[in-house]
Formats: sequence, C-alpha cells, structure tokens
Amino acid sequence: MSEVVYDLREVKRARYAVAAVFAVHGAVTGSFATRVPWIQDHAGVSAGQLGLALAFPALGASLAMPLAGSISHRFGARNALRGLIALWTLSLVLPSLAPNLPALCLALFTYGATAGMADVAMNALGVEVENRLDRSIMSGLHGMWSAGALIGSAAGTLAAHLGSDARLHHALAAVTLTVLGVVACRWVLDLQPAEDEEPPPRFALPPRSALLIGAVGFCAVFAEGASLDWSAVYLRDQLETSAGLAAACTTGFTLTMALARIAGDRIVDRYGAVRTVRFSGVLATLGGLLIVLSDQPALAIAGFALLGLGIAVVVPLCFAAAGRSGSNPSLAIAGVATITYTSGLIAPSAIGGIAQATSLMVSFCLVTVLSFGLVAFARVLRAGDRDRPKVSRPDAAVPDPRP
Repeated sequence: MSEVVYDLREVKRARYAVAAVFAVHGAVTGSFATRVPWIQDHAGVSAGQLGLALAFPALGASLAMPLAGSISHRFGARNALRGLIALWTLSLVLPSLAPNLPALCLALFTYGATAGMADVAMNALGVEVENRLDRSIMSGLHGMWSAGALIGSAAGTLAAHLGSDARLHHALAAVTLTVLGVVACRWVLDLQPAEDEEPPPRFALPPRSALLIGAVGFCAVFAEGASLDWSAVYLRDQLETSAGLAAACTTGFTLTMALARIAGDRIVDRYGAVRTVRFSGVLATLGGLLIVLSDQPALAIAGFALLGLGIAVVVPLCFAAAGRSGSNPSLAIAGVATITYTSGLIAPSAIGGIAQATSLMVSFCLVTVLSFGLVAFARVLRAGDRDRPKVSRPDAAVPDPRP
C-alpha cells in the first residue's frame, strides 16, 4: 500500500462506523437464532436433519472467507465492505423461505458464506483503524457485535412471542439492517491498493503465523461454544438445578462476555496483548476448575462467569495480531477466522460425544485444559506486534503504518 495520510477526526469517525457495522453483523445472527424453531417447522425437518443443516453456515463461511481479500483489492475496502454487509443482511431472509431440507442447506450455505466474507472485511478494517489510533479497539468492536446479537435476539424473541411469520420478521429486519449497514459504511476508511500491488490469490493457505494465532483462538472459541450450548445442561444434569436457574447461567455467561469485551480495550492498552491473554487464560482455567470440582450450583455459575471473563477478549486480540502478522492482512484474518469458525462448529458435538462416552464433567475437563492453553501459548500473539505511529494532537494526521 502506498503511504496515505488520514485526519484523526476521520479515523475516529471510521472507528464508530466500523463499530456500527459490527453491531449490524451481530444483529443478523441474533435475529436468525431466535427463529430457528419456526424455520425447522416450516421446512418440515427433524432434529437430526436440522443439525445437519446448521453445519452448512460454517462450511460456507470457511470456503468463502479467503475471497474477501481479493474483493477488497478489486473494489477498495469501503465498497467491498458495503457490498458484503448488504449481502449478509439480505441473506437473512433465505432460511425462512426454504420449504425443505435441500433448500434449507443451500440457504444456510449462502447465509454462512456472506457472513464469513463480511466478517473478514470488517475485522480487517477494524485492525486498520486500531493501527492508526495506536490503541486497542478490537475488543470493543467485538463487544458491539455481542450487543448487536443481544438486540437482534430480543427483537426475535418478541416476534416469536407475538407469533409472527418469520418470513415477514426477517424481511423487515433485513431491510432495516441493510440500510443501517450501508449508511455506516459511508464513514469507514476507504483503503485502496497501490497501483503496483499484486492482487491476492482467490484461494490460498493462510500463513504459518496465522495458524499459530488461530490455535489460540481455537482454544477460546471451543470454550465459548461448549459453554453456550452445554452450560444449562451441565447445571441441570450434573447439579440437578431447575430449568430456570440453568438458563440463567447461560444468559449470565453471555452478558459477562459482552461486558468484558466492551471494557477489554483499556486493559489491553495498559498491559499488552500477551499479558492480557495470559491473565485471561488463568481466569478461564480457574473457572473451568470451579465448574468440574464444585458440587454447588452457585460455584458452578461462578465458574462459568470466570470462564466467560477469561475468553472474552482472546478472539478480538487474535484478529488484531493476525492483521499485523504479514503483508496480507485479509488472508491472515481469513485464516484465523476459518480456524475459529471450525472450533465453534466442532465444540458442541465434541462435548456431547465425550459426555456420551464418559460424563459432562470429563467434557469440561477438556475445556479446562484448552483454557490453560491460552496461558501456555499467549506468546504467539507477540508475532503480530509492531511499532505503530503515535498520535498526540486531536487534529493530527495519521499516516498509513504499512510499508
């Protein structure tokens, strides 16, 4: 990339714009998740068939993510994000239109592919803004995603409670979120490739640095997926709690993660990514130990809360490190995103399989071991560190830090 000078006020506007895009992205996910039962009934699929169909979003995302870099190179970062976020928001209507299993699988594959490409594009722009501001913002951006998901879930819960048709609900949500996402993209950074810059390959293996960083993200997302899908079951089956208390544990875990992400940037700025992830790993490991060793619901709930605090900022920091780990940020981010998506896909079934063979307590022993992996391998995030331009005046110009 050729050197570009940005006004600091423009960069700050870009930060809020990218945050809005993250919230829109999360709202689509929340809107979809709450209407899955309606979609299952409309498509006439069994629980097993639904489980098969729900694997297709991750498959679509994994295959499509590497395309985001070439799209950004061809159209520029702003136009690429504008188009990809619009495709993602509009794809929300597809699953509710599916009349049978094959159509549902195709709809969810498209849904996941657009989600993955938009995910890579917005994380790449988030890293660019972070570089120019010389302070951590990625944790807060992912906190905005969580906030958007909660808002989308709340709206979807209300729509389901009112008995509304998911096709109408998702059509209205898609139009609203498309407008919000496209308008927000007006103020993101408009990065353009240099004239002599070679376009990235459409499909390529991620660099080795991204694989190492992705391994750290894998540990965090595995713990997240296991906790989201199995925390309520753990309290109900292992500790014999009521269904209400078990559900409250899952809600508390989600809120803990969202709040920790929103507040995490200050901690990262003060202590750095490596020390933050090491400390996060300690918290997550202590949480896992509390879960598997406690025989009281209160202690187990506290364990899940600690686990949520510990893993909250890890994935944002992995994306930030990947974006600074080589000459092709989009390819590195796509590699890390693919690994984390894969982790989120296999975690629930892996926990279930181990529980079937042994017990849920043994399953969460694995979660605890992976949480300790954050402590052991946090140093790989140092590979993405580099000197960034310092900004001291409110009207200062911020140069592009890339060569």
